[in-house]
Parts: sequence; structure tokens; C-alpha cells
Amino acid sequence: MEMWNNPIETYKKEKDGLAIIQDIRELAERHDGWETLDPGDRERLKWIGTFFCKPTPGQFMMRIRITNGQVSAAQLHLLATLSRRLGNGILDLTTRQQIELRAVKMRDVSQILEALRGVNLTSLQTGMDNVRNIICCPLAGLSSKELFDASLVGAEFTRMFLGNGVFSNLPRKFNVGITGCTENCIHAETQDLAMTPALRETDGAPGFNVAVGGKMGSGGMKIAQSLDVFVEPREAARLAAQVVALFRDEGFRAQRTRSRLFFLIEEWGIERFRDVLQERYGRVFEKAQRDARFPGRTEHLGIHPQKQSGMVSVGLCVPAGRLSCDQVDELAYLAERYGSGHLRFTTDQNVILVNVPEVRLSRLLSEPILRHFSPNPHPFLRGLVTCTGTDYCKLAQIETKDIGLRLAEEMARRFPLARPVTMHWSGCSAGCGNHQAADIGFQGVKTQLNGEVTEAVSIFVGGRSGIDPKPGERIVELLPVSLLNDVVPSVLENLDVLEKVRRPRIGEKRVLMVPALSAPDLR
Repeated sequence: MEMWNNPIETYKKEKDGLAIIQDIRELAERHDGWETLDPGDRERLKWIGTFFCKPTPGQFMMRIRITNGQVSAAQLHLLATLSRRLGNGILDLTTRQQIELRAVKMRDVSQILEALRGVNLTSLQTGMDNVRNIICCPLAGLSSKELFDASLVGAEFTRMFLGNGVFSNLPRKFNVGITGCTENCIHAETQDLAMTPALRETDGAPGFNVAVGGKMGSGGMKIAQSLDVFVEPREAARLAAQVVALFRDEGFRAQRTRSRLFFLIEEWGIERFRDVLQERYGRVFEKAQRDARFPGRTEHLGIHPQKQSGMVSVGLCVPAGRLSCDQVDELAYLAERYGSGHLRFTTDQNVILVNVPEVRLSRLLSEPILRHFSPNPHPFLRGLVTCTGTDYCKLAQIETKDIGLRLAEEMARRFPLARPVTMHWSGCSAGCGNHQAADIGFQGVKTQLNGEVTEAVSIFVGGRSGIDPKPGERIVELLPVSLLNDVVPSVLENLDVLEKVRRPRIGEKRVLMVPALSAPDLR
């Protein structure tokens, strides 16, 4: 039996994380803040999506679960109101299609939870050792390029585990992507469990191929391995539950840095994992079938015809994924005024207005807010993703949102004709910005320049997900952010992103040139 002794496991043995729901009013009254919170309770608050933020003492972040990224205008209006009245007016979109409230006081958490229930929202199990928000193609049920609507499976699986103590004590967090999209829009290969569209060879029936053990974070990007299993949509949620249960029972708990599903599969091997899962599932697995996805990747920005006749979706770029409460209200108004009152969040931190009649499109495109949230942004803004950064995250080594946005805008100004490129920012090695899955990834670090500690980055290139996934490779280390404008053009040239770049002759190696920095100045 594995021997373990870490504080988080001790807290969970003392009291199940979900039990904090019954304690929240008493905790707020007793502590009226945060200073005297028991360390165990501070961790258990994450089971209700409430996070102590070291950079803003006394203020908490609340992460709202948005299953499949599908949200209504009424829900957004409520979130804007809560942020305005009980937060600081700032909301952040996440790479799991969720939204985060900032600067919440402990005394207001219970009130917020009650308000969320009133519009069928929750913050339950959006942190710590739980199944996190299920991600899906943001145009599920609408796109003509999906094999089928997989959001129904995501919703069914969520009903199985949400609020269920059977699934509330996992060895570590568990990320799930379930998609029927053929355009690779959710980074499925970085998930603990990935279900992607496939067609049975014999009869053409649609279903999912299953992969397991992907992750971001410490140790770098790990690509999910094929389980060599095909499952029909009607059985997919039950299979997902069995994968989670196997991880719950057999996953490692001694060291949190080695507790993700990847490490269990690394030790067992994929064949043993599959065999044990099949025994628990109680049925012989069908082998993986033909992958139905296309090469490349999309983020669903811009204007696209829907399956529904006469309807279009309008994907809007939200620079760096940050919104004010007034902007959230305005987006909700647009959905009510021009669409069906529904919106979708993307894993690239953008927003899609859906079910917009074509006859209303020209009026929608003339709305002033679309000057800021463009459906046709420059490629450098289109591909920008940033984590929270030092504004609100205790782990981050650098500020990401302003730095990332300024760099993207500067590169767009210098190179207006550049081709599409993704630039993802993670403030630390946790990889919340999916930096190793981007064309160019930036990971925040600290370094010294001329004897002064300064914000810096390591730069990764060549990352991608989809049918031929590959982690980005580090090409630059400890680069002060003050030098980004000098170095990034060289990176773009070597990726052949810029127009009229000289192509190397056959056999010629390309060498990335960066400004020379002496060892005493940069280390």
C-alpha cells in the first residue's frame, strides 16, 4: 500500500471537502474575513470554488462552473451584478470555459452561492481534487463541422459527479474534454480524459475515441495516450465515471507533484490501465475507430453559418480574457437583442454570440462594443491566451495580461500582414495558460538583470494539439520581459509567420538570433 503524509490528504481525511457547504455561514460569522481561518478550512473552501488570494489579502476569488462553456444572458447579468456589488468589477474568462469573480469578501460567499443557485449556476468543485469543468466545443449543437453534439454527454457526466461525495476526494484534480468537433478547438490531448470524435469503420456510427493521462503543469505538457477504446455517446458518461473512479481508488497520493493520472499510467503502462478499467466497466471494450478530426485547429472566432437555417454565430475576441462588469452586461444585452439570449465561452478565453439571424447581423456588427471585442482581430490578438498572472495568483512569477496584450499589440503594429499565430502566457510552471500547446509559449520566471531581480520568461515554440500533438520546445530561457520586443520578431521569423521571410535552402539550418547578454548581467 502506498504510504502518504501530506497536509491536503490529512485535511480530506478529517472532513470531506464538500462538507464546507454546511459550514460556510458559520465560518463567515466567526472569522468575518480570513486571518483566523483554519488551514484545512482554507483549502476546503476550494471545493466550493472559493480561493484565498495572497496578492489581495482578505479578498477571495470565486470560480463559476460553466459546463461546456454554455451560458445564458440572464446568468451573465447576475454575474455582472455580483461583481459590481460584491467584487471589484473585474471578471476573467478561463481556459476551461469558466468565469471568475474577483475581490469577494468571506462574509458574502454564502449570499453569492444562493444567488448562483437562483440562475442554475454553481461554483462547486471548481478547485482542488475534483473533476473540474467539462470542456467541449463552444459551438456544440450549432456547428456544421461537428460529428455530433457532445455537450449532452458533458452535461450527463456533470450530473453524475457534481455534489456527489463519491467523486469529491480524488488524488488530484481531473480535467476532462468531451467533444464532437472535427476542428480541434479544445486542446483535448492535454486532458486527463479526452473523448474525441470518431467513426466506426464497419457501419459509420459516430462515437468517441478515448485517450487518458494528458496534463499541463510541473514536468511540462504530457500528451494523453490512446486507450484504444471507442465508445458510443450513450455509454460515454458511464465510461468517464469509471475512469475517474479508477483514478480515485488507485491514483498516487504521497506527493502532490506526482498525483495526476499521468503518473499512474506511467507506472502501470497503458495496457494494464485499460485491462483494469475494462474489468471495472464490465464489458469488453471496442477498439478505437477512425479519427474524424481534420488537421489544424480553430478557435471559432468570426462569423460562421450554423446548422440552423438562417442563423450564424459571431465569435468575439476578448483581449487577454479580462472583462469589466459593464462589458459582461453589454455582451449579455447583445445576446438578448440580436440572438437567442445565449452565449458560449471558448477555451481561448473568448465569447461567441449564437443563434443570430442573418438579417440582424449588419446591425450587430455596427455595435460600438465590437470595436473592442472584434470578430476579426489581428492574428496576434486572435491567438492570445493569458493566465491570471501576479495580479491575483500567488504562484505567478510575472504579470501576464498587460504584458501579453502589449506585446501582441506591438507585434500587430509592426507586422500587420503576419499570418495567424498563437501566443500563450503562463505566469509559472503550472501552465494554466497552456503555453506549451501554442506556436509561441511564454512561461514566467524571475531573473537578475544588472544585479536587479526582474520579471522574465522562458520561450517555447512549436506546441500544438489535435491529431498530431506536440509539446512546445524551450528555445530561450530567462529573458527579461523588457527585451521581448527585440527578441520576439526573431522568433516569428523562424516560425515563418512574417510575410516575405527568406525561406532556407534545403539542408540549411535556421538559428534563432537573440540579443547578446553577458553572463554577469543575466542569470
